[in-house]
Amino acid sequence: MADKRDYYEVLGVSKSATDDELKKAYRQLVRQYHPDLHPDDPTAEDKFKEITEAYEVLSNKEKREMYDQYGHAAFENGGMGANMGGFSDVSEILESIFGGMGGMFGGGFRSQSANAPRRGADIQMNLTIEFMEACKGKQQVLKVNRMETCPDCHGSGAAGGADSEICKECQGRGTVKAMQRTPFGMISSSKTCPHCGGKGRVIKNPCQKCRGVGRVRMPREITVDIPEGVDDGTIVRLGGRGDAGVNGGPNGDLLLSIGVKPHPLFTREGYDIHCAIPITYSQAVLGDEIVVPTIDGNEKIRIGEGTQNNTPFRLRGKGVKRLQRNDRGDQYVRVYVEIPKGLNKKQKELLMQLEESLESKNYAKREGFFKKIKDMFNKGDKE
Repeated sequence: MADKRDYYEVLGVSKSATDDELKKAYRQLVRQYHPDLHPDDPTAEDKFKEITEAYEVLSNKEKREMYDQYGHAAFENGGMGANMGGFSDVSEILESIFGGMGGMFGGGFRSQSANAPRRGADIQMNLTIEFMEACKGKQQVLKVNRMETCPDCHGSGAAGGADSEICKECQGRGTVKAMQRTPFGMISSSKTCPHCGGKGRVIKNPCQKCRGVGRVRMPREITVDIPEGVDDGTIVRLGGRGDAGVNGGPNGDLLLSIGVKPHPLFTREGYDIHCAIPITYSQAVLGDEIVVPTIDGNEKIRIGEGTQNNTPFRLRGKGVKRLQRNDRGDQYVRVYVEIPKGLNKKQKELLMQLEESLESKNYAKREGFFKKIKDMFNKGDKE
């Protein structure tokens, strides 16, 4: 069993995972890999069996202890754990998800008849937009390749209205039973009928366009609305824009993973906007009214006399609109004092005159700093 993956790795949990964490992981993986939910994925059934096998062992206290001690060897070739009974709650979990389904062991995979309506698969796409487009929203035309109902046979899979007959292999069930050797012994399981592909019926004269499937993959241009306030990493779900359903089932969704390009002036934290504005030495000393860019345009703010480097200013409601809400974040502006370079002789003389005219009280922070140093050394002398 060297080719088997570690059961904890299969479920994506740590070795210290609790029973609740195991159950939660298994439920998520069932939705991700169950063959009924992914009829077009040929690997789904094998992945589903793998996660179920892992859960059967780890959710059973005795089997988990054996596995932790001996690994897969505990269940290999009639090993100590091979004949341990006591299935876990797999059937209960599957039934809670699908309703009346029963377990995979002896009950079959399919929770519904072969010709029951099934939802189409979701389509995932990446979309990169500009910073301001993320803040303000936009309409975007996308090119999507998706499964659609065949226009020639209207989803029936039959050419020219040809009849179909019940599959002789599965007797119309869409699944056939098979015996499989597992760590728990011989188990009867169900799999998709290879003769009819799970439909339960065989088409005598298949449609040439869709080859009897009833759906074809077609390129489409669709217009979607990107809402205000999306951020880098946001997933936008567009209902009904995914693959067409099977047997009249609903369409899947289109999931857009949003990427946002950086902006030369702004950065974003949640729904707040941040930017840094340079001011001159004289503006910092004397105060001034300065122009600040925002995502809505320029705003004027007043900076007071003696404004220090890296002082923050808050513009309420000038941030990004919150998704599905009407309020907005704020904008935070930090000013930094740009020290002039390349002064000529006269400018340096004027600056020196200014410096000579200043007193210690004009430099409150500097005065406080040196007072702390003096107090520190005086304290040391007394000790």
